[in-house]
Amino acid sequence: MKRSHNSCVYKLQYHLVLVTKYRNKCLNDEMLLWLEDEFIRLLSADDCGLDEFNGEADHIHALITLHPMVTPAKLINTLKTVSSRMIKKEYGAQLKEFYGGTNALWSRSYCLLSVGGAPIDVLRAYIENQDRPK
Repeated sequence: MKRSHNSCVYKLQYHLVLVTKYRNKCLNDEMLLWLEDEFIRLLSADDCGLDEFNGEADHIHALITLHPMVTPAKLINTLKTVSSRMIKKEYGAQLKEFYGGTNALWSRSYCLLSVGGAPIDVLRAYIENQDRPK
C-alpha cells in the first residue's frame, strides 16, 4: 500500500532482522507477541508501520514501512533500545538467566534490506526504454 505525505507518494519497505545478544534462545511465543505489539507502538509514533512480524527463539524478522523523513539507523536504534528496556520490565524473571542485570537484549549488529515490488532488472528495463527526447 502506498502512503502519501504532503507532496510525495512513497512506499519505503525494509526487512529488518534483529538477533538476540550471544544468539541466546530466550524468546518465547508470548514474548514475540509482546514485541510485535511494542514494534507497532514504536513505529506508529514515527508515522511508520509494521507490515509483518515473526521470529524464533533467538531472532526476529520485521517487514516495516518507513516515512521518508525517518532515518533508518535512528529508528532501528530506537526499536532496539526501547524494546530491550521494556521487555526486561515485562519479562525480567525469564530473561535474567540469559542477561543478568544488563539491559541489552539485542546484538549490536542488525540486518536491514530494502524490499520492493518490481525486480531490479524490470526497473532497469523500464528506465532504459523511456522515450528520451532527441
